[in-house]
Amino acid sequence: MTLNTPWRLTAATIYKKPSESKILGSVDLDVTDLEQKISELRKKGVKVTLTHFITLVTAKAIAEEVPQFNTYLKRGAIHAYPELVASVTLKLPNGELSSMKINSPEKLNIKEIVDSLQARIDEARKGAESNTNQMKGTLGKIPWPFRTWLYKLLKFLTLDLGLSFPFLSAQSFGTYVISNVGTLGLDGGYPALLPTGNLSLVLVLGRVREMPWVHEGNIVPRKILKLSAALDHRVVDAEHGGRLFNYLRKAIRHPEPYLNL
Repeated sequence: MTLNTPWRLTAATIYKKPSESKILGSVDLDVTDLEQKISELRKKGVKVTLTHFITLVTAKAIAEEVPQFNTYLKRGAIHAYPELVASVTLKLPNGELSSMKINSPEKLNIKEIVDSLQARIDEARKGAESNTNQMKGTLGKIPWPFRTWLYKLLKFLTLDLGLSFPFLSAQSFGTYVISNVGTLGLDGGYPALLPTGNLSLVLVLGRVREMPWVHEGNIVPRKILKLSAALDHRVVDAEHGGRLFNYLRKAIRHPEPYLNL
């Protein structure tokens, strides 16, 4: 057996050894019954979506089951964030994507989650931007390579040293990110961990598809959601990801407590 083929020798030259601390995982979830209950709630005037539900349930899971996700790395040690902050990536009416932050989502009900995100969307429509988005706009105007040097400086000050500024801090992107790529027509996707954010978790919702599924011993058409995650292996392990997914599974099977107004 020849190990050092021409391709292997070429690959060893052009690629670097992976060093990113990322764990990827995904699960297919039957959301048929959940979508029915969401539809009933929407008829009552609450414009809830799967994104709102997953945002809320993830916050509850972190607060109650896996608080390790509400942590970050600073100066070589793990620290707990003072509060839980969700960052939700939404598609705005103009087609652009923007992140909206919700403070202490675990203390809200589903209607308050909906209202909080809607308020931030309304602000974005009026041209109001978060400090993080303003910072990105400022960096984008700085010519290369000065932009790279400034980014590395800010990353060192905020992420490595844990310093905070009015426009940027270690928690500028929240504790975790929820992104629904299903609204873009994608069945699923594997997220990246932002190198500029101390995020331990990024969750991606794919498009809900009708698929053959074993339900109560029979193969029937059901609505299936692919939920993917990227975890920061520096602060959490796959075991924590498993506990999170198990919590989400149970919540989706029995969503009533999370849909109470």
